[in-house]
Amino acid sequence: MSKLTAQDKFLDLSDYGRPFGKFLANQLKTSRFTPIHVTLLFGISGLIAIYCILTNHYLLAGFFIILKSCIDAADGELARLKNTPSYVGRYLDSVFDIILNFLFLMTICYVSKTSIWITILAFIGIQLQGTLYNYYYVILRNKSVGGDATSKIFEYKSPKALPGETQKSVDILFTIYTIVYGIFDKIIHFLDQEAYKVKTFPNWFMTFVSMYGLGFQLLLIAIMLPMNWIEYIVPFFIVYTLFIFVLIGIRKVFLKA
Repeated sequence: MSKLTAQDKFLDLSDYGRPFGKFLANQLKTSRFTPIHVTLLFGISGLIAIYCILTNHYLLAGFFIILKSCIDAADGELARLKNTPSYVGRYLDSVFDIILNFLFLMTICYVSKTSIWITILAFIGIQLQGTLYNYYYVILRNKSVGGDATSKIFEYKSPKALPGETQKSVDILFTIYTIVYGIFDKIIHFLDQEAYKVKTFPNWFMTFVSMYGLGFQLLLIAIMLPMNWIEYIVPFFIVYTLFIFVLIGIRKVFLKA
């Protein structure tokens, strides 16, 4: 089942891994593999990429970063195929993403001898970028299909566990999720408080916003590494963050609530 209706579908520049994700999910749909197993698998791919960066094998690092994005698309697809939506899987996926993002940048910081404080600033920028993309995308999904089973526009309290998962597991992962993502959600909501009132977002706007999706961010890193631009990755994402204000400005001026 698609997350969007036909008229709301857009060219998502961060979702290039979807075809592979669907292929992998179809191969696993009759197996004992669960979506959480797939989430663990993309985590392993990310760790291999980090090892490759540390050993200066940048082309391989780029490959495993892109593979991580492709596998990342499979856990949700598998959950839909097996009809096993899960808050545990949804929060675990997001927690793994932010941990890997931090490790990617810290590894790049170490290898390129970039200032750790500048790297932390880039990490904050990357998380704000991804939060803006998710904010607008979840709004669109909720309006497009009448509500998403596991993603909410505003996450204020732990949701009720779905069949197959325990409430304790959901509560623990929700707490971790709110700790690591809460500040970024609050900042983006503060910058564009009226976005959820917009009837819909046009396809061209969402395509621009998708440049801030995690998949596209990782694609940029995967391209820059083998080009030996590793010392430019951190400053690039700091400057790239400024585009947030352009996108929010476009939304407020041309797509009013």
